Amino acid sequence: MPVIHPSSYRPPWWVANPHVQMILANQLRFVPPLAYERERIRTPDGDFLDLDWTRVGSRRAAVICHGLEGHSRRPYVIGMARALNKAGWDVCAMNYRGCSGEPNLKPQLYHSGATEDLDTVVRHLLKVHRYEPPALVGFSLGGNLVLKYAGELGSEARGRIRAVAAFSAPCDLTASARAISRPENRLYLKRFLKMLRRKIEAKERLYPDLISSEGYDAIRSFEDFDNRYTAPLHGFRDAWDYYRRASSKPFLERIAVPTLIVNAQDDPFLAPECFPFREAYRNPHVLLEAPQRGSHVGFYESNGDGTIWSERRTVTFLGDE
Repeated sequence: MPVIHPSSYRPPWWVANPHVQMILANQLRFVPPLAYERERIRTPDGDFLDLDWTRVGSRRAAVICHGLEGHSRRPYVIGMARALNKAGWDVCAMNYRGCSGEPNLKPQLYHSGATEDLDTVVRHLLKVHRYEPPALVGFSLGGNLVLKYAGELGSEARGRIRAVAAFSAPCDLTASARAISRPENRLYLKRFLKMLRRKIEAKERLYPDLISSEGYDAIRSFEDFDNRYTAPLHGFRDAWDYYRRASSKPFLERIAVPTLIVNAQDDPFLAPECFPFREAYRNPHVLLEAPQRGSHVGFYESNGDGTIWSERRTVTFLGDE
C-alpha cells in the first residue's frame, strides 16, 4: 500500500510538543562523534565537495544528505550513520558546497534542488569506489534533494541508486517557505537567516563585485533571501521560480526505485501541500508515512541503545529492499 497508516512511531509523552521534540532531537541529543575519513572530490564546474566517510568494509553504501545549513557533524547525520554502520552499510555523509567548514570556490553555494552535485557524488561512489548502487537518505532540504534526484532519473535510477529514504521533506517549497514564515516559527527563521548571513559575508570577501551583504538586515523571510541571493546566483528568475523548479513534488510520480517519505503531521515547517498523498497513491514505488507526531527531523525516542525511530525505520526499510 503506497500510504502507510497508521505509523509505528509513538513519541514519549514528554516530547509530544513539536517544538520540544525538534530542539531535543536536533540541539540537545548527544550522539558520540564519529571518526570520519574526509575525501575531497572535484565537481565538473571546477569546485569541490567534501565527503565524510565511516566504513565497515561493505559493498553497500548509503549517502546521507543534511538539511539547510547542516553538515556531516549534525546529531541526526551522525546518528543515522552509526545506525547504518551497525546494520552493515558504509556511509558517505555529503557536505554541500560551503558546508564542510571551508568556503567553496565558486560564487554559487547550494540549494534545495541542486541535484547535479548529488549526481557527482553518486557517480563517484559507483565509478571510483565500485560500490553497488547506493541508497540515499535525506533530511529536510536533503529530503527534497534526494526525492527530486530520484524523480529526475526516472527509470534510469535503477542502475544508479538502490533506494531512497526522506525525512521531513519540504517537497513543495513554495508552501514550506510560507509555513516557516508563520509567527510561531519566527525564532527558527531568524536563526536560519543569521546562519546564512555568515555564508553570504564569506562569499562577499571572495567575490566583492558580485555578492554584497549590505542591507541584509532588511531580509525578513526566505523569500527575501532567495530573491536576493539564491535565484540570481543559480539561474532562477526569482524566489518563486526557484521554489517551483526545485520542488521535488512534481517529480514524485516518475520515481522508479523503492522510496520512503516520512513527514510528521505536526511538523512546524511543512504545509499540507508537503504531504504528497495523491502522488504516493499513484506510484507503487513511493511509500508515504505521515505519523501524527515527530516534528521536524525529530522522531525522538528513548530506547536505551542510542538510536531513534527514524534511524531504525531507515535500517528496516533499506533491509527490505
